[in-house]
Amino acid sequence: MLIIDSKDCENIDKALKKYKKKFEKSRVLLQLRERQAYTKPSVRRRTQV
Repeated sequence: MLIIDSKDCENIDKALKKYKKKFEKSRVLLQLRERQAYTKPSVRRRTQV
Protein backbone atom coordinates (compact mmCIF):
# COMPACT_ATOMS: atom_id res chain seq x y z
CA MET A 1 0.00 0.00 0.00
CA LEU A 2 1.33 3.40 -0.95
CA ILE A 3 1.13 6.19 1.60
CA ILE A 4 1.54 9.83 0.67
CA ASP A 5 2.35 12.41 3.33
CA SER A 6 0.37 15.51 2.48
CA LYS A 7 0.11 18.74 4.34
CA ASP A 8 -3.28 20.27 5.11
CA CYS A 9 -2.64 23.26 2.88
CA GLU A 10 -1.30 21.13 0.00
CA ASN A 11 -3.29 21.06 -3.20
CA ILE A 12 -4.99 17.76 -4.14
CA ASP A 13 -3.37 17.91 -7.59
CA LYS A 14 0.10 17.94 -6.05
CA ALA A 15 -0.78 15.01 -3.78
CA LEU A 16 -2.12 13.06 -6.77
CA LYS A 17 1.05 13.81 -8.73
CA LYS A 18 3.17 12.52 -5.83
CA TYR A 19 1.04 9.38 -5.67
CA LYS A 20 1.40 8.69 -9.39
CA LYS A 21 5.17 9.16 -9.25
CA LYS A 22 5.48 6.86 -6.24
CA PHE A 23 3.27 4.29 -7.98
CA GLU A 24 5.52 4.33 -11.07
CA LYS A 25 8.65 3.85 -8.95
CA SER A 26 7.14 0.92 -7.05
CA ARG A 27 6.59 -0.98 -10.35
CA VAL A 28 3.40 -2.59 -9.04
CA LEU A 29 1.66 -2.49 -12.41
CA LEU A 30 4.64 -4.06 -14.17
CA GLN A 31 4.71 -6.96 -11.70
CA LEU A 32 0.98 -7.45 -12.12
CA ARG A 33 1.30 -7.67 -15.90
CA GLU A 34 4.16 -10.16 -15.63
CA ARG A 35 2.15 -12.42 -13.34
CA GLN A 36 -0.96 -12.54 -15.53
CA ALA A 37 0.38 -15.53 -17.41
CA TYR A 38 3.03 -18.05 -16.43
CA THR A 39 6.25 -17.97 -18.40
CA LYS A 40 8.64 -20.86 -18.24
CA PRO A 41 12.10 -20.13 -16.82
CA SER A 42 13.74 -21.06 -20.13
CA VAL A 43 11.61 -18.51 -21.99
CA ARG A 44 12.35 -15.91 -19.33
CA ARG A 45 16.10 -16.48 -19.75
CA ARG A 46 15.84 -16.15 -23.53
CA THR A 47 14.10 -12.79 -23.27
CA GLN A 48 16.68 -11.46 -20.79
CA VAL A 49 19.62 -12.25 -23.09
